[in-house]
Amino acid sequence: MPTQPSRVLLLLSLLSATAWADGATPGAMALVDLAFSRFTEPGLPGCAVGVSQGGKTLLERAYGQANLEHDLPNTPATVFEAGSVSKQFTAAAVLLLAQDGKLSLDDPARRYVPELPDYGTPITLRHLMQHTSGLRDWGTVVDAAGWPRGTRIHTHAHVLDVVSRQKALNFPPGTEYLYCNTGYNLLAIIVARVSGQSFADFTRQRLFVPLGMKHTQWRDDFTRVVKGRATAYELKEERFHSDMPFEDVHGNGGLLTTVGDLLRWNEALAAGKVGGPGFVRELQRQGKLTSGRQLEYASGIVMTSYRGLPEVSHAGATAGYRAFLARYPRQQLSVALLCNHGEVNSVKLAHAVADIFLAGQVPPVPTPGTATLAAQVLSARAGLYRNTRTGEPLELRVREGRLELEDGTPLTPSSEVLFRVGEGAAQLAFDLGKGGRPTAMQLRTPDGDSVPFVPVVPARVDAAGLAGYAGTYVSQEAEVSYAVAAEGDTLVLRRRPADVFTLVPKYADVFLAPELGLVRFTRDASGRVDGLSLFMGRVRDLRFAREASAPVPTAVDRK
Repeated sequence: MPTQPSRVLLLLSLLSATAWADGATPGAMALVDLAFSRFTEPGLPGCAVGVSQGGKTLLERAYGQANLEHDLPNTPATVFEAGSVSKQFTAAAVLLLAQDGKLSLDDPARRYVPELPDYGTPITLRHLMQHTSGLRDWGTVVDAAGWPRGTRIHTHAHVLDVVSRQKALNFPPGTEYLYCNTGYNLLAIIVARVSGQSFADFTRQRLFVPLGMKHTQWRDDFTRVVKGRATAYELKEERFHSDMPFEDVHGNGGLLTTVGDLLRWNEALAAGKVGGPGFVRELQRQGKLTSGRQLEYASGIVMTSYRGLPEVSHAGATAGYRAFLARYPRQQLSVALLCNHGEVNSVKLAHAVADIFLAGQVPPVPTPGTATLAAQVLSARAGLYRNTRTGEPLELRVREGRLELEDGTPLTPSSEVLFRVGEGAAQLAFDLGKGGRPTAMQLRTPDGDSVPFVPVVPARVDAAGLAGYAGTYVSQEAEVSYAVAAEGDTLVLRRRPADVFTLVPKYADVFLAPELGLVRFTRDASGRVDGLSLFMGRVRDLRFAREASAPVPTAVDRK
């Protein structure tokens, strides 16, 4: 029996030797089956995948089970939730209203959502669509309160309530890009308020019905029975558990659909069937920051490249659902992937499918140069660094003769001051001072961002210093209180009813709480601890005030 590599070579040979007709070749079908072979084992959830080219469906296949309790298989007609792939449909609804003359993308969002606080600088609909609004992600705020999405039945009323209580933005509108579901929930609300219809009705009448997307709807009522829907699962302690999105919040996600309907959508965009060519150009118009930097993100879609080829795509993840939808304009090729298996890397798996149909069309990737550096040069780069935007620490260390991140990601030198991060396109660039020691560092991302870091001295605290942080801290924005206490040489944070987080000291007044975020204690003019600030990725500087009854803190060893 041939080994798997031999089988792959045989199938690739068959693929290249067989002309395509109205569907995929037997070789391509076999390669796709091989890519999904892990889901053929009994008792596993899985995926559905669809591929089309030039308006013709090449394949629609499904693997694994839609429901583990009843042993129901996934089929190409199975309905899954598309996660953030849904965002492009919300953006499309807003663009249709703009074409109707009922709104402008440069309108301030507060014109339609007066519940939004006035931050002194207008947040436009375009900011919401391109994740440049600076708004905090509402789901992260409720997570800080101990009620992350999936633990309560959240609705758009909850979204508006959370939004209305936020006293600050993550950053001034238009100055940065930070992915934010709040913006897309507000856009869905705006569509309903401007159109006079429910968001679901508007999109059904203007998008789904005209395009023949017969199996597509919104999860605006999670209790509604949806025929043919797959149950989503997560693997916990080597067993699958159902993990469904029990919430009515949508627009950011919540699209219930099939791979066939997603292919219809992609083909409609390629053919200009939705709003005409101008509509598609606007949907694909990439965001631009006030600095002039152009973003990869457009309106609910990402304009990027894959292996040197232009790619229009978006990934999705909600509860145990995973999704990816991609279009390769030059090849007129689309790939749709929907899964009910929470461990699936949807981007990697969909790209494996794309590779099959892009065989022979991908340009060669140049091999980056590598420098050889002396051990003392590598050691000089090691140490603790602080993200000056968010305060997040980043530790570099030398292990077995190479520089790496604290999680083991290798840093490969291109020169004395430039290192590649892992196998991706991100780079670390160092500014050097006297003696070759770094004075600053930038994380250069593939989309053109440059995240600033500076060296920082690691924390040194003793039991007396930890005791100075003890107290109760209250946030009105998140409607939650935290109790911080020193227990021996450990600082712990408690949140009702039963959450306990160990605070790991990183640098002066800053601690990392795994599974919560970065905690920075603040001080008044006299040096006394008067509050804390929480950083959780999509939420920055969420302030907690220390209750007045708290004991007077002692000084922290800042050395």
